[in-house]
Amino acid sequence: MISLEHLCKTFEGGSSVHALNDVSLTIPTGDVFGIIGISGAGKSTLVRCLNLLEQPTSGRVVVDGVDVTNLKGAALREYRRHVAMIFQGFGLLAQKTALENVCFPYLASTGKVTAENREEALGYLDRVGLADRASSYPAQLSGGQKQRVAIAGVLAMRPKIIVFDESTAMLDPSGRREVFAVAEELNRRDGITIVWITHFMDEALRAGRLLVMDAGKVALEGAPREVFQKTE
Repeated sequence: MISLEHLCKTFEGGSSVHALNDVSLTIPTGDVFGIIGISGAGKSTLVRCLNLLEQPTSGRVVVDGVDVTNLKGAALREYRRHVAMIFQGFGLLAQKTALENVCFPYLASTGKVTAENREEALGYLDRVGLADRASSYPAQLSGGQKQRVAIAGVLAMRPKIIVFDESTAMLDPSGRREVFAVAEELNRRDGITIVWITHFMDEALRAGRLLVMDAGKVALEGAPREVFQKTE
């Protein structure tokens, strides 16, 4: 279970920006948890605090009963392995094949890629329906396929939680369906908790629970259809 307790995040600059203001919420293990809101509502800041890419100004991030808010060094890196993020921009290396991109987490963690690593990575590509494109370069793939390769690379980290930060925003409807279907399958088959930020109502409706952010605060939370009824 993920518990965010009274999270606040202020960015200092020419003037202070309060991106999060006393946000508290609980995400059950194995849930598909949707987050929506207009641009600037605090959605991305919220999930970046969840995986500690941003340090909260105050409040706590508690995962499975453990306060992870102030982790440092190796403990922080290990935590981030289990709370992976998928962004809009795919994050693939253009000069590497799909298989080499999926193998990159092994290279980053150990400095080498073994035959066993390559076999495992090919299995992850198969999980996202792209084993036959292992030798393809990103330029040879559609947007949906690129995002699925990115998901396969994340699976090499063996995450417990995957955060999709508007990861379908640049895809056509077919690509969006591909990526969301993969996320749902990972949730059903492996029990991976999915946190899904989106602007698309059809995606939001498929979440188990839905959070609406507004001006850095929780505006609404509940079953998707209940949330939409309250906003009508």
